[in-house]
Amino acid sequence: MLLALLASGCLVVWPIFGAAAAVSVFAAALLVIVVLHLYHISMLLNWLRHPTPEAAPQGLGVWGGVFAALYRMLRQQRRSESQLTATLQDFQLAAAAMPDGMVILDQTDRIEWCNPRAEQHFGLDRERDTGQQITYLLRHPQFAEKLRSQNYSEPLTLRQLRGSDLILSVQIVPYGDRQKLVISRDITDLERVETMRRDFIANVSHELRTPLTVVGGFLETISDMKAADNDLLRRSLPLMMHQARRMQRLVEDLLTLSRLESAGSPLRDEHVNIPDLVRALYHDALALSAGRHHVVLNVECEDWLTGSEDELRSAFSNLVSNAIRYTPEGGEVTISWQRRGDQAVFTVRDNGIGIPAQHIPRLTERFYRVDRSRSRETGGTGLGLAIVKHVLNRHQGRLEVVSEPGRGSAFGVLFPAQRVVPAETAETFASTA
Repeated sequence: MLLALLASGCLVVWPIFGAAAAVSVFAAALLVIVVLHLYHISMLLNWLRHPTPEAAPQGLGVWGGVFAALYRMLRQQRRSESQLTATLQDFQLAAAAMPDGMVILDQTDRIEWCNPRAEQHFGLDRERDTGQQITYLLRHPQFAEKLRSQNYSEPLTLRQLRGSDLILSVQIVPYGDRQKLVISRDITDLERVETMRRDFIANVSHELRTPLTVVGGFLETISDMKAADNDLLRRSLPLMMHQARRMQRLVEDLLTLSRLESAGSPLRDEHVNIPDLVRALYHDALALSAGRHHVVLNVECEDWLTGSEDELRSAFSNLVSNAIRYTPEGGEVTISWQRRGDQAVFTVRDNGIGIPAQHIPRLTERFYRVDRSRSRETGGTGLGLAIVKHVLNRHQGRLEVVSEPGRGSAFGVLFPAQRVVPAETAETFASTA
């Protein structure tokens, strides 16, 4: 466009001032155009060293359009970068919040990225270990073999990682250009539940097998007799009755546990006269002891509780009967009901055989026994403390166990303030009952 205008001007100058003047004007104008372009090119080069939309140069003519286009392109690029950065940050935040571990590996199994949960699972450090071969850091033969074989269809279970009890389920997912995503999930609790389920089935089978064997053996002997043997019957029938009652107690405890664990069995809240309940348990303890122990009753308050009377009776009764069973003849058992601050506490204390410290955390597990042979001699089912635990969970209660081998045990049940009915209020309920 400029060249066309310049040529037109020369044609006008030529007839008036001659050819020499026209050439001089053309050369001068051409020089101005070249200088102008060089100036704009210089501005462009300077700007490209640190291109920011705010510092975009202003140009003349065609250069104004060029600079405006570059400004729009840079603004669009900045917006795209901001969106990508925000998306990446959202992904990292989401990955950090995931309960599963995530590790991204490149085609040579080097770590490109991992989330905080994976750092916990595998003992990694993202800043330190990025770019490292994962098999150098996760030294587990099964995991290394899984990567080598490229058989990723089934998850891998890893145990005893970094000397801990952690159990992980690890799934390797290939994607992209020979990259891999390693997903880890903590299944320690699931494995523990599965172990408890297997132990539960094995223990129930064992507990039922012994009495069934006794009853079946006597019945088989009696059925094989040609004539009735009164002496044998007198000896066998009491034994069979004892084993039948043992099976009945086991089945009843299992049904109680099933009901307590059932979501369809809501807690029936009522006002329970705990002082009278404790006194009744004291008389039950005297009957169970049959004079072999010194049983002491200590009712220091008259507060009631809100909850299920049947469930509370079952829990308290289990604690009392355990104390009688595991206290040698001549020992002392104390049954107490008292206040501790704004909480109410039911306690059964004995000076019996005691419990080693390593067994105390597992006492409320089903069929867990400190001494199996002694437990069977005393006639327990192994489910009593499991029932106590579930009853207390339903009443927001807490079990405290203090014990020392050879010096006895104290089982305390603490109830929160919202479950306690103060004595003065309890008297009102008692008078209207």
